[in-house]
Amino acid sequence: MTEIDWSDVRPRIAALAGLTGAAEVFGATSHGWRLAEPLTVDELAELEGQLSVELPVEYRSFLLEVSRGGAGPAYGLFPVHRLDERWTWEGGAATLNDREALVRPFAHIRAFNPADDLPPRPEFGREEDAWWEMRSETLFDPAHSTGLLYLCHLGCALHEALVVSGPSRGQMWADDTADEEGFRPLQNPDGSRMTFADWYRTWLCQSERAAAER
Repeated sequence: MTEIDWSDVRPRIAALAGLTGAAEVFGATSHGWRLAEPLTVDELAELEGQLSVELPVEYRSFLLEVSRGGAGPAYGLFPVHRLDERWTWEGGAATLNDREALVRPFAHIRAFNPADDLPPRPEFGREEDAWWEMRSETLFDPAHSTGLLYLCHLGCALHEALVVSGPSRGQMWADDTADEEGFRPLQNPDGSRMTFADWYRTWLCQSERAAAER
């Protein structure tokens, strides 16, 4: 198992919060550069026990060593917390994180777009009304997102998620269904697939540059 060193993250977030330009970074007004407390080992065990899923190693180490949610990409990481003895994620599209769906594998290894399966839209009348209903059922079928743990939203119903089950486990994917662009794996500059650590650290570096330039 690869060791992930997160020891620099909290000091860097604290330094960012003190920069004049930090408030202008996209999403900062939502998360406010705040990081919630990490999970304890017992809390993480209870969470994974309820999910019946062991979370990918980079995310689970982040939960233990850095934070259970807060400052992060876009409008921030959805925080995980215990509510009435049940662990859940809160905020934005966190309601998409259905426990039963997380266990079922995300079967995809390449970008795909459910909109590709739609027939041409009729121009008017009942047929057009039926087409719009079919469009909604096709694009937003929960079966497309099994095995995806939604971690943040970018506004306009666009989301980014971590694959926790299936052949792409450990990768970060974008859900651009709201723009009829479907699902796609996020990539590093060299074309490799982004893991959680790649994703979070890319955001952190970009935020530091953006805040320093303002």
